[in-house]
Amino acid sequence: MPFDMLGRISQTTQMKQSLDLSVQRTRQIADRVARATALQQGFALPDTPTAPGSSESGPIDIEAEMVSLADEQLRFEATSKLLQKTYEQMRSAFKA
Repeated sequence: MPFDMLGRISQTTQMKQSLDLSVQRTRQIADRVARATALQQGFALPDTPTAPGSSESGPIDIEAEMVSLADEQLRFEATSKLLQKTYEQMRSAFKA
């Protein structure tokens, strides 16, 4: 019963889904970077860059992918801190 109530009074469900989505994006970026380094592209800029985060085949811009990875990491950390604060507020409300 209390778990049903948490979803109604806060955005914990949306934040947890956002964390899951962030993990999926991070894995996709890591996969693209791994494929790029396996193809011996190294850190050279490609002739025809693809958009970061796209699943297109072709040359992969390592620098853009690393920027996407850093951005995703910041989003994940911010969301996890918000979720942690929400849980702390709920704990203190239940104690009172």
